[in-house]
Parts: sequence; structure tokens; C-alpha cells
Amino acid sequence: MKTSQQLIAEAKAGINEVSITDLSSALKADNETVLIDVREPAEFAQQHITGAVNYPRGVLEMNIHNHPKVAATGCEPHIALQQLAQYPVYLICRSGGRSALAAEALQRMGFSQIYSVAGGMQAWLDAGLAVKQ
Repeated sequence: MKTSQQLIAEAKAGINEVSITDLSSALKADNETVLIDVREPAEFAQQHITGAVNYPRGVLEMNIHNHPKVAATGCEPHIALQQLAQYPVYLICRSGGRSALAAEALQRMGFSQIYSVAGGMQAWLDAGLAVKQ
């Protein structure tokens, strides 16, 4: 048996984890950055980073092909995934655990530019960075 913390630690060992500073810089640098908030809808509704799209951890893999960056193309899901994989994708949750597990899952799907935000929204809020409420 493994605890959730053990699963998260294993996931973090195999993914790219970035700081809130890295995320903030990426969001300011260009509009190529994809930000997915994997928290539950109620958490997202309370406050989130402007530009984030909410795909809760439990449905991320089934819904990611509908991301606004590729949904407008109207292409088949596998083509949409290939198109989305061309962008750097940042994942954020409350503290970094769910985003680490989500990053691991997206890597298994074939995404290579996946980044989990260490500390999550809690670190973002603690740093006083802007949120949409």
C-alpha cells in the first residue's frame, strides 16, 4: 500500500516542477502558455489565475482535447491533442500534489512540455500575485 503523499513524491520525481515565479514569467512572456487549473470547480470559482482553464484532476485526460487553444479548430480529439502538445502546459492545483499527478498522466499521454507548479495556488496567493475572483 502507498499513501497519497508517496504517490505524489513518485510523480514529482518524474516530472518537471516549476516555481510560481517561473509560471508568472511564462504568462507574461507570450500567449503561447497554456495554464490548466486541476482543482475542483468550486475551488476554481472562488479564485483563479486569469487565463486559466479549469479541468479538474478527475476529468483532465478526458477533456483536455477541448481546450480553447485547439477546440475552435473543430478537429478530431487525437489531432487536437497533438496541436495542444505544441504549447508549454502549466498545471496548478491548491498545493502542488494534484498538479504533479496530472503532469505525470499527461506525460503518459505523450505531452512533453508539461510543468507542475510547486506550491500551487497557495504559494501564488502567499506571494500576493493577482487572481480573478
